[in-house]
Amino acid sequence: MALKQVSSNKCFEGFQKVFEHDSAELKCKMKFGIYLPPKAETGKCPVLYWLSGLTCTEQNFITKAGFQQAAAEHGLIVVAPDTSPRGCNIEGEDENWDFGTGAGFYVDATEDPWKTNYRMYSYIKDELPKLINANFPTDPERMSIFGHSMGGHGALILALKNPGKYKSVSAFAPICNPIQCQWGKKALGGYLGPDTSKWEAYDATQLVKSYSGSRLDILIDQGKDDQFLSAGQLLPDNFIAACTERKIPVVFRLQQASCFCSPWLGYDHSYFFIASFINDHIKHHAKYLNA
Repeated sequence: MALKQVSSNKCFEGFQKVFEHDSAELKCKMKFGIYLPPKAETGKCPVLYWLSGLTCTEQNFITKAGFQQAAAEHGLIVVAPDTSPRGCNIEGEDENWDFGTGAGFYVDATEDPWKTNYRMYSYIKDELPKLINANFPTDPERMSIFGHSMGGHGALILALKNPGKYKSVSAFAPICNPIQCQWGKKALGGYLGPDTSKWEAYDATQLVKSYSGSRLDILIDQGKDDQFLSAGQLLPDNFIAACTERKIPVVFRLQQASCFCSPWLGYDHSYFFIASFINDHIKHHAKYLNA
């Protein structure tokens, strides 16, 4: 499958690149960012996939998160795809910020008119790794995944639905229980139809209740003053309770202002929050990827 290089920038002795390709799964052109550490010039490297949140493209993470230095130090290739198909000429695809363009929710849609193009789950699970492994110096046996918000949801469900595929998983402020929040109900209802039993296959809290695969150590960072946490969109407590019941290890860190008496708000849902703790997540994955 042909790749077209869109940009390339030297960064911490490696390269931050963006490529475009024709996706067979999504039936449109897709872009992804890829950081190639210095080690990639002389040998194969493990791959860490990042899934972004609502409204994002491949650009948000690669320009705002500040992950490249840690990735260079640990010899990790980091791939950041777009969040949905684009330009598919589907009626209504650009009408809402939380559904359609920029909001693929990492599911395989089953409802018209979305089912032909909106297959982000299969794109992330199958097509994109095959493309990356065929074109870059990767070690296909060493792969991990993480993400933010909608992308945190995506990372969790991909790891839980595919035991052993990913060596580790982590998330920033993930949508943990989408069948119980408004974002999830809107997206899953639109893409999968009204039968809520079908939604459970893309809900991390539901999936963890029946998980019986290989050991999975989960790291989650959540900002205490995240506006979407207080609005009931993320519901991490439900996920933690399910993990505890199933004895699945999860480290949940509620990040707040360093001074209890500070008049300023703590960490929110933004990339300033992500950049504050991204090195911890890179180290988490490097440990399991033997990097």
